[in-house]
Amino acid sequence: MTQLSQEIIETLRFNEKGLIPAIAQDYLDGAILMMAWVNKTALKETLKTGEIHYWSRSRQKLWHKGETSGHFQKLKSIRYDCDSDAIIFSIEQVGSIACHEGARSCFFKDFGKDSSLGSDKPTFLPPLTNSCSELFQTIKERSNNPQPGSYTNSLLESGENRILKKIGEEGSEFVMACKDNDPKSIANEAADLIFHLQVALRYHNVDWRDVLEVLDSRRNSKRNNSQKK
Repeated sequence: MTQLSQEIIETLRFNEKGLIPAIAQDYLDGAILMMAWVNKTALKETLKTGEIHYWSRSRQKLWHKGETSGHFQKLKSIRYDCDSDAIIFSIEQVGSIACHEGARSCFFKDFGKDSSLGSDKPTFLPPLTNSCSELFQTIKERSNNPQPGSYTNSLLESGENRILKKIGEEGSEFVMACKDNDPKSIANEAADLIFHLQVALRYHNVDWRDVLEVLDSRRNSKRNNSQKK
């Protein structure tokens, strides 16, 4: 832990019990995975080990996330809010499960839409993410559970040639929209192109997260190179 990290910890506003709320967020798609509490010891241990440590209020002890389940959380970065009384851990979730009930995110319930009420088996709603990630999840769902009349399923069932042909068509339409300098058409054609690109990714069993990881790697590489200059 650096001297700067120590100084920042000292500026954080912990409550009367020495705790501050910490939100764990997926470093790629921005999904909110869980919220727990940390004290100075947990925060220092997190910075020291690179794996998230919380403070368990029920057990009154340090809690190394994943120690028993194997679902460790690897630290990518930390941010704190304008009032210095809450923090966000940007993390890589090992095993893609953050919740002790087996869901990817602890926030799997929705006001007025929770079909798990009164049921022995909870329904895990997917976490809120960016639109592109949610779109790919829908494409995966269609692939795994085909729906009658689904355009996505018709593309996947038609095979690679039709999918690639559609990408070519949508790419050309995007280029023409750009040439016409029509912002609305550009946005619409870009959306169509992204959708068909994602269908091709699914057809070849390449996950959208793989693409996000490449982009993240390139961003970090450029950031590191700029810091060296």
